[in-house]
Amino acid sequence: MDIFEYAMKMEKDGENFYRQAARNSANRGIKAILTMLADEEVRHYKAIEKIRSAEPMQLTDTTILADAKNVFTVLKDSDETFAPETNQVNLYKKALDIEEKSRNFYNEKAADAPEQNSKNLFLRLAQEERKHYVLIENIIDFLSKPNTWLENAEFYHLDEY
Repeated sequence: MDIFEYAMKMEKDGENFYRQAARNSANRGIKAILTMLADEEVRHYKAIEKIRSAEPMQLTDTTILADAKNVFTVLKDSDETFAPETNQVNLYKKALDIEEKSRNFYNEKAADAPEQNSKNLFLRLAQEERKHYVLIENIIDFLSKPNTWLENAEFYHLDEY
């Protein structure tokens, strides 16, 4: 399995993980964010596929953090109550670990990349995985303390990542 196949498998596994988590989430807002994350993994898969086939490609900017910020705001303002199960929070902690490992993987591969297009793609994917990490941290914080989450300074800086 070459590096691109491996990266594509990682992205496909990530998509499946987020889609399953979305199916298991009872909260509409969290379900929407998890679906956004799954869709992001599909974008990454396609970008890697293009580079692998030597097609010119550009990974366009994503609006996932701004979109998620809007969902969090709506959730905060809703009357919906949140009682996350321990296994749900553990699932998100597992996702944090996956995103961190993915980011490290892409940074390592960027350093080893023999040509600039691959290097740029891997660096960009590492940045994307960092955004996902921050987003999942916010899900955990939101579920853990929904009444104070909006005051968290991290929330106001989601778009900076």
